[in-house]
Amino acid sequence: MTTAAHVRGRTASRPTGVGRAPHSPFDDRRALRRVDWDAPSSAAFYRSLEAALEPRIESDGMDPVRNPYAPGAGQRPPELAGRERELRQFEVVLERVARGRPERSTVLTGLRGVGKTVLLNTFRSMAIQRLWGTGKIEARPDQSIRRPLAAALHMALRELAPRHRAPDRIEHVLGVLKAFAQAKEDEAASGKSGAKAAKGGPRWQPGIDVPAVRGRADSGDLEIDLVELFLDAASVATDLGVGIALFIDEMQDITPDDVSALCTACHELSQNGGPLIVVGAGLPHLPAVLSASKSYSERLFRYTRIDRLSRDAADYALTAPADTEEVSFDPGALAALYEVSDGYPYFVQAYGKVTWDHALDTPITAEDVEIAAPEAEEELAVGFFGSRYERATPAERDYMRAMASLGDEPVQTTEVATSLGRRPSSLSPARDSLIKKGLIYSAERGTIAFTVPHFGRFLRRQPD
Repeated sequence: MTTAAHVRGRTASRPTGVGRAPHSPFDDRRALRRVDWDAPSSAAFYRSLEAALEPRIESDGMDPVRNPYAPGAGQRPPELAGRERELRQFEVVLERVARGRPERSTVLTGLRGVGKTVLLNTFRSMAIQRLWGTGKIEARPDQSIRRPLAAALHMALRELAPRHRAPDRIEHVLGVLKAFAQAKEDEAASGKSGAKAAKGGPRWQPGIDVPAVRGRADSGDLEIDLVELFLDAASVATDLGVGIALFIDEMQDITPDDVSALCTACHELSQNGGPLIVVGAGLPHLPAVLSASKSYSERLFRYTRIDRLSRDAADYALTAPADTEEVSFDPGALAALYEVSDGYPYFVQAYGKVTWDHALDTPITAEDVEIAAPEAEEELAVGFFGSRYERATPAERDYMRAMASLGDEPVQTTEVATSLGRRPSSLSPARDSLIKKGLIYSAERGTIAFTVPHFGRFLRRQPD
C-alpha cells in the first residue's frame, strides 16, 4: 500500500510531529466514517481505507500553535467583532469631554461571557491613545472603594504628571489624594480606645511620595471626599486639555453607601463640566443598583446593553483571524458554530479554538464542528460552568436546579418556591447569597435569572 508521504509529497519533508494536530479519539472515529464499507471490490475497499488512514499516518491538520482563538476571562479576542457602535459612541464621549462639552459617564451591562471586560479594556486603550490619564479597579463585595479608587486615580495622575508644567500643582493634588486614601484609617483609629487610640496602629501607605494635604478630601465621609478629590484631579486634566477616565469592572459589587458617593461625585462633575468620567461594567441588574442609590442615576449615566453577537458578527469573529492563517470555514461549519455558541463571544472563541485543533484541513467543515463540540462542552463544563457551580452551597444548588427546571428565561421566585415545595420567604437566604456571589440576578421585581448564559442547560445535564 502506498504511504501518505508518497501520495502527498508536501508532507514527506516535514519533520515528524511538526504542524500536526494532537491525537484524539475523535480523529479515529472520523477516519472510520470515511471508509467505504460497502465497496464493490476488495481493491476499492482498500483504496478507501488508505484514504481514511492517510491523515492518521501524517496529518496536514491545522497547527495548534497557530490557533488564533482566545477564550479567556477578559482576554481580547483576535477580532473584536460586532462592537463597532459601542466603539464609535465612546470615541464621541472622549472627544466631547476633551473639548469641555458636557457628557455622561458610561455603564456597560450584560451577562457573563458577552465581552464587557474586553470592551472596558478597549475603551481604556482608546483613552490612553488620546493621552488621557486612566486607572482601573475591580469592585468586590463588602469592600470599600476608597483605597482601590485612590490607587486608580494615582495611576491616572502619574500618566499626566510628566506633561504638566507646574510640578507644585501636581504635588498638591497628589497630597490631597494621599489624604483621601488614608482618611478611612484615621476614621477607624479615632474609634479605638486607650493607648491604641493614640498610636492608631500602622498607617496604610498608598505609595504616594509627597506629604498628605490635610483639610481636603479627608473628612472620612466618602461622599464629600470623593467630590472634592474628583474636582481637584479633573482640574489637572483641564490644564492639559485632556481628560481622566476611571474604569470600574464588576460595578454591581460596590457597596450601597459607596455607590451613593460615586453617583454624587459624578453628578457634581457633570454640573461643573470637569473632564473626568467613570466607565463601569456589570451584570444586567446594575442600573437597578444605581437607581436604588440615587434617583437621578438614570440620567447620570449612558447605559449600554452588551448582548450576544449577530450571526454576521459571530461569523466574522471566526473568519477574520482564520484568514490571516490562510484557513477558511465552509458555510455549514459557520452555521454549526453559531448554533452551538448561540453567538456569545466567549463561546464563539471556545468552540472555535477546539474546532481548529480537531480540523484536518482547510476549509473547516460542519463535521469538524460536530466532532470537536463534545470536547469544547466538556471544557466549558469544567472551567466556565463548573467553577461557578462549585462555589454554591447544597441549598443554593437546589435553588439553581429548581430555576433550571423551569427553563432558560427569567422565572418568578414564587415558581421556584413552588417547585421546591417551600415558602418563598424560606428561600430568601439562598437567593440573596446567590445574587451576592454573582450567579443569579433579579431581572425585575419578583423574577430572577442566571448571570451565565446556558447555565440552566448545564444544570439540567448534571446528575441529581
